[in-house]
Amino acid sequence: MTESRLLVIACGALAREIRDVIDMSAFDRVDVECLPAILHNTPDSIPAAVEGRLDAAEGRYRSVFVAYADCGTGGLLDRVLEKRGIQRLPGAHCYEFYATGPRFAALHGREPGTFYLTDFLTRHFDRLVWSGLGLDRWPELRDDYFGNYRRLVYLSQVESEAMIEVARDASARLGLEFEHRHVGYGDLATTLVEVTQGVVA
Repeated sequence: MTESRLLVIACGALAREIRDVIDMSAFDRVDVECLPAILHNTPDSIPAAVEGRLDAAEGRYRSVFVAYADCGTGGLLDRVLEKRGIQRLPGAHCYEFYATGPRFAALHGREPGTFYLTDFLTRHFDRLVWSGLGLDRWPELRDDYFGNYRRLVYLSQVESEAMIEVARDASARLGLEFEHRHVGYGDLATTLVEVTQGVVA
């Protein structure tokens, strides 16, 4: 076993933010392994992918943490983790742990028809949303996909006027009202700091 090292198995969509938190906290005994962000398109495959990484890491680390929320697995990820006594990020998805549970509940309760962007989704909006849904080829599908949405909320991790403008443009292209909330790293930061300090103290 590698003494006093923590392995973080993470969603690829969180890679930059996890590295930021680790760097800001000056932790030097943490390894991060990211799974492809594209797994979110098939969330049923996330538990098996995480379990494969857990198997590969067995006996090599003092502790392992999984940087996923439920992410559409319907509790299947929790079943994998509970068998091994491994903790994950709180909540149902990244929007919730970035905003924190109470704040997200208030946002969602005020307007359930909300499409959310994070920094990752804003940076990759064209590839993951616009082209990913075929709207670059069939723009008439926009209302089929987004007709039940009323607004787009950009939950930013880093304050950037340029990123706000990208998100604002995305909302206009989707025909949605725009709202920006700077939430920072939310529960991603507090949970990672807590877990890491517990391992390397």
